[in-house]
Amino acid sequence: MQLYRRGFRGPAVRQLRTHLADLGLLLAPGQVSAPDAELFDDVIDEAVRSFQQSRGLRVDGIVGPDTTRALDEARRSLGDRLLYHSISHPFVGDDVLELQSRMADMGFDVGRVDGIFGARTEFALREFQRNRGLSADGACGPLTLRELTRLQRTVVGGRPYELREAEQLRSRGPSLAGKTVVLDPGHGGSDPGWQFDGLTERDLMHDLASQIEGRLLAVGVNAFLTHHRRENPTDDQRSATANETDADLLVSLHTDGAASPRAQGVATYYFGTGRTSSVVGERFAELVHREIVARTDLVDCRTHAKSWDMLRRTRMPAVRLDLGYLTNAHDARALASRDFRATVAEGILAAVQRIFLPPDLDPPTGQWRLPESLRG
Repeated sequence: MQLYRRGFRGPAVRQLRTHLADLGLLLAPGQVSAPDAELFDDVIDEAVRSFQQSRGLRVDGIVGPDTTRALDEARRSLGDRLLYHSISHPFVGDDVLELQSRMADMGFDVGRVDGIFGARTEFALREFQRNRGLSADGACGPLTLRELTRLQRTVVGGRPYELREAEQLRSRGPSLAGKTVVLDPGHGGSDPGWQFDGLTERDLMHDLASQIEGRLLAVGVNAFLTHHRRENPTDDQRSATANETDADLLVSLHTDGAASPRAQGVATYYFGTGRTSSVVGERFAELVHREIVARTDLVDCRTHAKSWDMLRRTRMPAVRLDLGYLTNAHDARALASRDFRATVAEGILAAVQRIFLPPDLDPPTGQWRLPESLRG
């Protein structure tokens, strides 16, 4: 796919300008002189960055696959098309998000409000249709939309789906025994990810995943990896593998890199778009991040909401950890140390334990330790 950025000129930029204008982010092509309408200028760059920020995307001003997909989703309004559950090509967009939000506000369990029309959304829609005396076909057509619109005036938010996610986690109890955690090491196979001075993101993160896996198994957690070191599945394939385990949590493991060797630090991400987010995912991200910052000397780059596929398409609370910059000498030295990776593994295990504990039993950050008898 062609990537568009500042300085590019062509008909595709005119279409991009139209999409951004429809979203109220800049002027339509007809309001700009003809030569400028096809130029990716500073104004479009600013509008693209603003859109990326609002959608939980990487803010780089580059219109690639993720930004293009998000722009297409943002143009969808509830009622623009017939919505139903399609297994092979699920409907995705702001119209689905609006449908999920309205039903969730009325108490119907759509699962995560993520803008993806899946099986739980279909089930919730059928329940709504039965409650309103409509044909329970699981499709949002004119009659269902009319009923949703009529009831919209009597139902006021409250984000019950966020409370439901937190309650589902609480109901699992504080013990780690029997819980399931999926680990997703970044890259694999012929894709090494970031590289520096003989180190590769692929090898480091697979080793870290193995260390975390061993610690989880030692305390009775069912731990699964999305793939082996020699494999490099797509994000969709990784998400599907994780969903098949019906896991409680997912941790995606990465390093970062940059053109500047001065960029450094650790950042942690959870699902969020500006309009919706995973409450448990955010809490888990904060716990993982604080544990690592407390146990290492990595620079704190904080936690952030993102709508990346691995966070959005996994049904369980998920976090992505970007553990330092391989392009930074300090971070690379730390990552090269197996003792450092062991420290990180124990920090992640501590976060897994803490997410299930009630507030009165939650230990201070950095103080939870795996018993010596269980260490490998």
